[in-house]
Amino acid sequence: MSNIKVSVILPVINETFSLEKTVEVITKNSKDEISEIIIVVSKNKTTSESLRLINNLEMIKYPNLIKTHFQDLPFIGGAIQKGFQISSGTHILMMASDLETDPNDVKKLIDLSKLNTSSIITANRWIAGGGFKKYNIIKYWLNFFFQFILRLIFLSNLSDMTYGYRIFPAKLVKKIKWQELKHPFLLETILKPLLMKINIIEIPSKWEARQEGISQNSFIENFKYIKTAIMIRFFWNAK
Repeated sequence: MSNIKVSVILPVINETFSLEKTVEVITKNSKDEISEIIIVVSKNKTTSESLRLINNLEMIKYPNLIKTHFQDLPFIGGAIQKGFQISSGTHILMMASDLETDPNDVKKLIDLSKLNTSSIITANRWIAGGGFKKYNIIKYWLNFFFQFILRLIFLSNLSDMTYGYRIFPAKLVKKIKWQELKHPFLLETILKPLLMKINIIEIPSKWEARQEGISQNSFIENFKYIKTAIMIRFFWNAK
């Protein structure tokens, strides 16, 4: 089993107790492997309540672990790309700060990454042991059929390519040119490595609707995933 140092990226807009719980769980379960938690905030959108909490976490509770940065590019894709650029770990873990990504699964992702250091380990809501709680029923079935279409056009057996909860080798994400800024960026982070023939391992994970704040991903935005998939599959060159 290899030793790895993980940079965790947490974009924050309006999360407070969810963010604090996320940090608490992942540091308790994986403190030896996590070298830094990069909290990325927006100058225009991150709430004052969130900023006050982040300041407390960074300056008082986790002074040697948490680092706060303002994103340069907008939206969630811009926030995570900022984290990609400034991370110093051997591996980068991408997740949400609103508890829609179960922080208890971070240890599983890291442990598998230690055994497969060149692979991407990604969470999957559709395989046995995963699932959804309080998920919009229309989005549920649209997601199901979209995953089916993605498997066909990418000739892949992956079954949850839109869930942005995964750990990557840092060298991989730093050499890819990322293009998406909104939520389709989460899909981009798996499709481009897939076309590069990077080994991808899935683990089951349960998704649960956020308990605070408002999602930044509107219903209509989900349809933009289709354009992203088409552009990557037929027009993107990994070389």
